Amino acid sequence: MIKAELTPEDARMGMRSLAPQIERYADLIVRKGANVSAGQEVVLQCPVERADFGRMVVARAYAAGAGHVTVNWSDDEITRLEYEHVPTEWFENVPSWKREQLDSLAQAGACFIFIEGSDPEALKGIDPAKPAAASKACNLQCKVFRHGLDFNENAWCIAGAPVVSWARHVFPGCDDEVAVYQLWRAILSVARAAGEDPESDWELHDATFEKNLHFLNGRRFDRLHYKADNGTDLVVGLTDRHVWAGGKGETVKGHPFFPNIPTEEVFTSPDCERVDGIVHSALPLIHHGTKVDRFWLRFEAGRVVEFDAEVGRDTLKSILDTDDGAKRLGEIALISKNTPIRESDTLFYSTLYDENASCHLALGIGFPECYEGGFELSTEELRERGVNTSSTHVDFMIGTDDLDITGICADGTEVPVFVNGQWSWE
Repeated sequence: MIKAELTPEDARMGMRSLAPQIERYADLIVRKGANVSAGQEVVLQCPVERADFGRMVVARAYAAGAGHVTVNWSDDEITRLEYEHVPTEWFENVPSWKREQLDSLAQAGACFIFIEGSDPEALKGIDPAKPAAASKACNLQCKVFRHGLDFNENAWCIAGAPVVSWARHVFPGCDDEVAVYQLWRAILSVARAAGEDPESDWELHDATFEKNLHFLNGRRFDRLHYKADNGTDLVVGLTDRHVWAGGKGETVKGHPFFPNIPTEEVFTSPDCERVDGIVHSALPLIHHGTKVDRFWLRFEAGRVVEFDAEVGRDTLKSILDTDDGAKRLGEIALISKNTPIRESDTLFYSTLYDENASCHLALGIGFPECYEGGFELSTEELRERGVNTSSTHVDFMIGTDDLDITGICADGTEVPVFVNGQWSWE
């Protein structure tokens, strides 16, 4: 861990030394994350504060053969002003120009790169109904775009880059330049991008998923039982043809890509009708710039029937109120506590990072690739088979150091999967 007594001059010198690593990181995002093809349209979303890194990603995309790059900038302060001054009703519809942009790009076979970097509390005090309405509208009305991402018709990658307001949360009490430098160091480290050849490192990392996937897909568990001393006691049923996935993904045409940098999880979509019990959060959830912390959910027959939170209860309620599917699970993900993010002892206040430090669940839509033949089924057919449908997908972390997970077979045989927060064979 970098010491807080670094000076701004130390940070500036450090940033100069990181420059080659950051450029290799941009290459990793383009070449392994989105895996840009020759002549392909690339769509980049990036915080305007990190325009320097955005330009680097664009340059690397063209170097990889991109036919054209479209850039959409984001800015926390402008987003907040919009939510402060515009009524909720406006957010219930996506402007036609934005629908046309996203849908036409997806239909043309674009790949999408999302650079995350924002203030975890950018929308603190904002009515959560407004960002919830905007998110729901995009998911429902930008149909080609959403279908392209959800059904792996378009390659995509989410990665992070520091902004000052985010760095202040992760490294409080530091000078801004020092905090940003430290956050860059942390991001490059946990993304396995601090070495001389991150692309080769990622191929090796991808191979490490195989043992866990082989075990889980070979066992064909009927359900998993989660227990922890914080009160978690949850049984999650699995579909009859569930598939565990992790690491590298593929488009429906067989084009490989890594949707998340970093990634440590193996995951599947449960039977959204067969979830019972109570689960407590292990880490804060940052949703639309608002923190939800120390919360719990109780499920009956797959549906959340009771919940509470010490911090951000209204935001949690807005998530659950998105639609009926938002009250059901679309994902369960298993991650050992013996991973770089967890071992860094850094709370990133970002789901992209914190979900890779902890077993997690997700409310909302499930994954077609997590059901045998799922890409050949309609959304309605997937739902009939237990794969959840919704206009949202919200991950939340539940992996405590003492979490035990038991796999239960159809005949009642019980097999330890996790013991004290790690794979039973670790």
